[in-house]
Amino acid sequence: MAALRQEIPAAEIQRQKDICRRIRVSLGDGERFAMVDTYGCQQNESDSEVLRGYLGAMGYALTGDEEKADVIVVNTCAVREHAQMRVFGNVGALSHVKRVHPERIVVLCGCMAQSEAIREKVKRSYRMVDLCFGPHDLWRFPELMERTLQVHGLSGNRGRVFSAADAEAVAEGMPRARDGSVKAWLTIMNGCNNFCSYCIVPYVRGRERSRRSEEVVREAEALVAAGYRDITLLGQNVNSYGRGLEEECDFADLLRKINAIPGDFRIRFMTSHPKDATEKLFAAMAECEKCAPHLHLPVQSGSDRILKAMNRGYTREKYLHQVELARRYIPELVLTTDVIVGFPGETEADFLDTLSLTEEVGFDSMFTFIYSRRPGTKAAEWPDDTPRAVIQDRFDRLLESANAAAAALHAAQEGKTFRVLIDGRSKNGDYNLSSRTAGGRLVHLRGDESLIGQWAQARITGSNTYALFGEIAPIRSPDESMTGPNNG
Repeated sequence: MAALRQEIPAAEIQRQKDICRRIRVSLGDGERFAMVDTYGCQQNESDSEVLRGYLGAMGYALTGDEEKADVIVVNTCAVREHAQMRVFGNVGALSHVKRVHPERIVVLCGCMAQSEAIREKVKRSYRMVDLCFGPHDLWRFPELMERTLQVHGLSGNRGRVFSAADAEAVAEGMPRARDGSVKAWLTIMNGCNNFCSYCIVPYVRGRERSRRSEEVVREAEALVAAGYRDITLLGQNVNSYGRGLEEECDFADLLRKINAIPGDFRIRFMTSHPKDATEKLFAAMAECEKCAPHLHLPVQSGSDRILKAMNRGYTREKYLHQVELARRYIPELVLTTDVIVGFPGETEADFLDTLSLTEEVGFDSMFTFIYSRRPGTKAAEWPDDTPRAVIQDRFDRLLESANAAAAALHAAQEGKTFRVLIDGRSKNGDYNLSSRTAGGRLVHLRGDESLIGQWAQARITGSNTYALFGEIAPIRSPDESMTGPNNG
């Protein structure tokens, strides 16, 4: 619905930038350092780039050393209980920093902070936290930071700032300090309208809001001009892009617009919801030469009964049809997925449906999870008496199957040559460079580190469950450096 979409006025974003300059002046000369610790998904990584951009405008240099940091920002994830407990454990450990350096600022933000129950818990039990705000307040971080600095100075560290706006709006023009110079995140939308019964995202990220295509394309053009070679379009459900916009532009249309930008770069995206993955999208992926032949399509379960309880909006048959259709358009497609084991009420028969679907599809990689009960979601209210040992056994069986499939698919790549983007340093034994094929497969290589950020031909000489190993092959012709014989 168009009425749901709101955009922060440009004057308000400028006011936040002015506050950054005011903070910088008020803090005076001298070195100041800030640390941003990020949990969760790629969207959180993207949000942390904005936090670092604002902090840089305030005069803080970035550090990875919490003992050195004048400001410590913890950007949180609420999707699974394990991530939430890790956050609380690590934030609690910062109490020693506050005891020794009470003047330092601790910020807790992100999805966890959108929950009123979490904010109340932080108020009561985590007194080391000075500022706590949810994702809808990201754009006005400078304003909240200025208030925190003021109460900090005036009240001897007794004042604290808590904020979690309900307004869900699109903010353009925020400063951003990107992590790296080869790969970039590009948020195209935020929020989700699906309300899967297990998922907390719509409650903490809000309803879908798409950025205008001209703003997305403008940012993509700037990334290409700055030398980025691998651009990932982000959204909780990228397939829903365009709903609520005044312009007629869906996700497939947006892919074509970005593909038309001159330059040698790849386009990736995540995450896709199966109920919204259309033939038009698969056709666009096939026709856009810069679009990676990789589709992350979370199935979550292979049981129709569980899919209905999850409120996923598709059946096993429809999912399998979409996979067949996508592979028809993109024969070299690399297909990955998410699967949840132990959803409330899951039976052995339901699990076997999931196992058989994953084996029938033959995913290149699977991200497998044991169901995590999230207070506030519909499924959290449902009882389940399945023993934990049974759930763990199912998880182990699924993981064993997934690993065997991935190892076989990787072994089948040995002897092939791929065009890869060398994107960083490898930590795998004798290999010092990491790279990715167009389909997103990880390839470890040996070579001079000056090659980072460059394209290369990689001949695959070995593999395991998680990666390929190769050697940089000589380029035999000018055309081969651009296309390569394989792009999976």
